[in-house]
Amino acid sequence: MGNKIKTAVIGVGNMGTAHAKALFSNQVAGLELCALCDCDISRHDFCKTVLPQIPLFKDWKTLIDSGIAEAVIIAVPHNLHCDIAEYALKSNLNVVLEKPVDVSVSKAIALNRVAQKSDKVFAMMFNQRTNELYSKARNIVRSGALGELKRSVWIITNWYRTQQYYNSGNWRASWAGEGGGVLLNQAPHNLDLWQWICGMPISVTGYCDVAKYHNIEVEDDATIFVRYKNGATGTFITSTGEYPGTNRLEISGDLGKIVIENGKLKWWKLNMSEREYCFNADNPNYSLKYEYSEISAEKPETAHIGILQNFANAILYNEELISPGTDGIFELSLSNAAYLSSWQGNLSVNLPLDCAEFDRILAEKIKNSNLKKSSPDHEDGEYLPRWHVQW
Repeated sequence: MGNKIKTAVIGVGNMGTAHAKALFSNQVAGLELCALCDCDISRHDFCKTVLPQIPLFKDWKTLIDSGIAEAVIIAVPHNLHCDIAEYALKSNLNVVLEKPVDVSVSKAIALNRVAQKSDKVFAMMFNQRTNELYSKARNIVRSGALGELKRSVWIITNWYRTQQYYNSGNWRASWAGEGGGVLLNQAPHNLDLWQWICGMPISVTGYCDVAKYHNIEVEDDATIFVRYKNGATGTFITSTGEYPGTNRLEISGDLGKIVIENGKLKWWKLNMSEREYCFNADNPNYSLKYEYSEISAEKPETAHIGILQNFANAILYNEELISPGTDGIFELSLSNAAYLSSWQGNLSVNLPLDCAEFDRILAEKIKNSNLKKSSPDHEDGEYLPRWHVQW
């Protein structure tokens, strides 16, 4: 393999083109762009101009079978993610998969089985994991420094989108084309970070409002309530219909709380357990002491380039993955459970998910889905600020 991994990009819409440009301009040490693939032939003309001399394929199986690539970056519609990733892994290729892992947990389970049998590197494009504040929050919570988890609340409503955004691609905001709305397209980043920091809950209740702010057939506003094994609770609120939006994560434990907002992590660290103090204090007035600190990120968010560089380093130097591909199942379990709860009259849904029931209802929605008639939403392919953490 040498020090250059021949890497193909499958799907050269806006996201895939951004990845291809990054490799073409040598922004990722160790990854060499060797091929492009898109079923839309009109996109090939664009590629010939912007990414000259790079071989072009129309069919992803033909590309993989050609042997031209040692790794693939997959940036296609959600419902093709697992199919292509499975085939690539079985063909002994390393894989980077765009979020979400797919539209249903049952497909993610099957993919993870293939990945666990493979000796290839498999990564998810959860680029917001490269934001230092979230990794610090994870360390605080997972180390026990916050004590026993009590509650987590994430208000993430700054994923604002216009009607024109949804009109820009016929796959957008439909069950058949996208497989869901804000929970499946924008908020997977935050759902992933939520479970990455706090762990997975044991039950989920979802309130997913379809077409609340836009003319679409999927949800553009959602509220999720979860319970954790220790009795703690969590709330997740997201929307593409609020402006200006909010990005605020608060996590409380018996040893204090942390709040991430406006590019800072604020930490109130109690000098003893609140539970111990509550039942042992000798007076009715509270005087529990704490240390307060504010943490700012020391390093910039490396985002997509950071994930791709980590992927290359994992292949070449056995570096630990920031975002292992098998992690994709966790955030998808949260969104699938929220959908199933909402479809069942907001009943609490236990995890692990009843995949058969979810798949049955999803199939009905896909069958009755109406894909819009519009031109493909191909932009020039740059890493847009909207894909990074926004405060």
